[in-house]
Amino acid sequence: MEKGEEEKMAKVKRKIIRIDEEKCDGCGLCIPSCPEGALQIIGGKARLVKESFCDGLGACLGTCPKGALTIEEKEVEEYDEEGVIAHLKGKSPEFLEKHLKHREVKEGVRISSELRQWPIQLHLVSSRAPYFQNAELILVADCVPFAYANFHTDFLRGKAIAIGCPKLDDLSAYGEKIKEIISSSGIKSLRVIHMEVPCCFGLVHIAQKALAKSGKDIPLETTVIGIDGEIRG
Repeated sequence: MEKGEEEKMAKVKRKIIRIDEEKCDGCGLCIPSCPEGALQIIGGKARLVKESFCDGLGACLGTCPKGALTIEEKEVEEYDEEGVIAHLKGKSPEFLEKHLKHREVKEGVRISSELRQWPIQLHLVSSRAPYFQNAELILVADCVPFAYANFHTDFLRGKAIAIGCPKLDDLSAYGEKIKEIISSSGIKSLRVIHMEVPCCFGLVHIAQKALAKSGKDIPLETTVIGIDGEIRG
């Protein structure tokens, strides 16, 4: 794209990544997760290289431990696929193949499941199942994978999973099962992913109590998904 054309690039209302500078600590974990190479650490904070390089799909969202990344809709430059490819070829050629695969997903190519185990329902899993051994565990509300379209790639990849509904199921049994999994399986970390509706926050309280009873000192993170399918925090 010529310089004059770039300066006149039309602005449209679309979704784009938003970076909360107060929350961002500059860890850089989001950088390799952006297939377009649109993020860089500048001045100790993650920043967009160019608005037109961000496709707004949020592939980077699940990697921020501080919840500094969200998606917002506003008037910005149009997404520039040709510009992204040129940028990657010149600055980050190692990202180019990743971006092309990401583009295939955006264009509707069928992707593979990241599920590594069965069963997944909390009442049905065994606390000593081999897939829990030394694993990073995600505890997920039933509705999340339906609301969040990129659940497999952003959250499930490489993780063990247990799902449940804190409104409809037996919470005391849930708490005991989670405690057993943490106590007996060498779980490395626990992440609770739930919907923004009030009843879903019960899953967080159950996980907190189970972790305390287990006597283990492992990281506990929470992620909230909005009913519109966007990450809320």
